[in-house]
Amino acid sequence: MERFAIEGGQPLIGSVRVHGAKNAALPILAASVLAKGESVIHDVPDLQDIRVMESILRSLGARVTRNGSTVTVDPTPIHLTEIPDELMRQMRSSIFLMGPMLARFGSVRVSKPGGCTIGSRPIDLHTKGLLAMGATIHDSHGYMHCKANRLKGTSIYLDIPSVGATENILMAASLAEGTTMIGNAAREPEIVDLANYLNKMGARVTGAGEATIYVEGVSELNPVEHSIIPDRIVTGTLMVAAAITRGNIQLENVVSEHLGVVITKLRETGVEIEVDRDIMTVKSSNRPSAVDRIQTSYYPGFPTDLQAPFMSMLTVANGTSIVSETVFEERFKHVSELRRMGAQIKIDLRTAFIEGVSELTAANVEATDLRAGAALIIAGLAANGTTFVENTHHIDRGYERIEDVLCSLGARITRIHD
Repeated sequence: MERFAIEGGQPLIGSVRVHGAKNAALPILAASVLAKGESVIHDVPDLQDIRVMESILRSLGARVTRNGSTVTVDPTPIHLTEIPDELMRQMRSSIFLMGPMLARFGSVRVSKPGGCTIGSRPIDLHTKGLLAMGATIHDSHGYMHCKANRLKGTSIYLDIPSVGATENILMAASLAEGTTMIGNAAREPEIVDLANYLNKMGARVTGAGEATIYVEGVSELNPVEHSIIPDRIVTGTLMVAAAITRGNIQLENVVSEHLGVVITKLRETGVEIEVDRDIMTVKSSNRPSAVDRIQTSYYPGFPTDLQAPFMSMLTVANGTSIVSETVFEERFKHVSELRRMGAQIKIDLRTAFIEGVSELTAANVEATDLRAGAALIIAGLAANGTTFVENTHHIDRGYERIEDVLCSLGARITRIHD
């Protein structure tokens, strides 16, 4: 077991580079099995979830190597189509392999995926899309057996703009016969990055980033070299950390257009933000002001992954803020831990009312999921005393050596091995 010890009260000052996006790297690694040959993918963060995906690919027979932040995948030796249950249970994103494995090899056997417990996250949209394309899926004893000679292009309308379902269908459709239309598709930047990767490979994808995506299937795809986009959630987390500590930081390798609503809301609290191409400066010298309302939504709305970190900052804001979570119904688990640190938060169904206090107090707290853990680190950075955050493994799933990044900016945070 490991935990973080955070001595609060140190303003973050300095410059740091944002690593590649986990939520773009995972589907792109999965999509690499669609090609015949060796693909080279740059700026892949060294995270627990990424390691699990690499292990899954190796378990199927693929050759996977890492050199720094560059990962090379050669799916040529793949000879198995069953993903090990113990690996599926470690990460929800393992489900991304259903589409590409089915399209390339005509068969895949998976168990129900794991991941953070943040609410209902059914995979029925994934399976409905593949069924509509002609796959057969048999569910037995917790496993799904999927088969298809060659998938057929069709029109698929998603009940909600699910990121995972959009990506799975997009990958499967790339090698399908005919044209696939994905309606009510997710519009996240990570979808666009995946589409760009597929198009480099020879796919014919148009409309990525819009509500309707068209995929004209091709007979084969080729290996390519690609660089992952910057992680907008890591960027947002560091922006909030600078704001709550009244710091002054410079973030390199950012795409500000991916954070439009986050930048707007931070500026409402009084944070100064300047953007010069791929460099962002975030400065705060005063106690943040409360915001009337934040409501999470699908992109380009306020990201649910930044709701918890942003709430930590609002606990010390001047006034009362309102935060509504509309994406995942169990994403307020960090609230009880923030209360242990002196936060004044009331919950009414899926809305939180945060009355800002002048100061948080250090406490022993527990990360229940990835973004809740990030929120507790942010609170600890501003708290009076030394905060201990348990369950660092959750945080390691989405932030590459976060303690090193924060220490480089002047924070006092240590990883303790118990």
